[in-house]
Amino acid sequence: MELAGQRFVGRTAEQLQDLVLSSEDLEEFLGELAQHAAIGLSHAEREVIGAVTVARPKKPAATGAGSQRAFELEELQATAGEGPCISAMSGAHTVYVRDVTREGRWPEFGQAAAERGYVAVLAVPIDLDGECRAALSFYATHRSGFTDGEILTAENVARQLCLPLRLSLRIGRLQEARDDLASAMKSRTVIDMAIGVVMAQNRCPPDEAFTLLRKASNARNTKLRDVAASIVAAIAGTTDIRSRFDL
Repeated sequence: MELAGQRFVGRTAEQLQDLVLSSEDLEEFLGELAQHAAIGLSHAEREVIGAVTVARPKKPAATGAGSQRAFELEELQATAGEGPCISAMSGAHTVYVRDVTREGRWPEFGQAAAERGYVAVLAVPIDLDGECRAALSFYATHRSGFTDGEILTAENVARQLCLPLRLSLRIGRLQEARDDLASAMKSRTVIDMAIGVVMAQNRCPPDEAFTLLRKASNARNTKLRDVAASIVAAIAGTTDIRSRFDL
């Protein structure tokens, strides 16, 4: 199976880089990675489905899989906080379950996998930057499981995925920072406009107008931005307010 791993490198290295830029979101990218990864371990006698799960601080786990059944098993592990995928991520080591019906560590997962037709599960950690953790999982429908050579191939594939996945996560963080900044600037613009309205209506300085807005926010138990938006909408007739920084 080492040849399969080599074919994986030659055929998909550039494609994986392209996926980083072409995918709409992280989940779509993970799904594409999962499908590419499973190619190296699949053959005519045995179907193998891939899945990739990323655990991020203060955010729900992100998952992509080659089938809905595998996706459900990854979600089950993320919710329960245990399973081969979780163990691979937390322990930074490969986890191999030859027969899920005889696996005593995660009985709920084992039963769920068997009900979906999967017998053997292989989970390999993916090395990432910072606090993010990830694992590449393979689900097989045949009792033959995975050979030592196939496990080495899976670990090689996981190493190949680490760089494009790191890049995707970094791009995602930059996009989130941009969106947060745009939202903050839009909120500031609406509040400044509302302060101007209150100043004109009450013939007061900016500090007093802001105090009135804050008191209204507290009295209504409503965010300051929403109070400001309602004031601006009453004057402008719309809530579609753009900041001067919008492109």
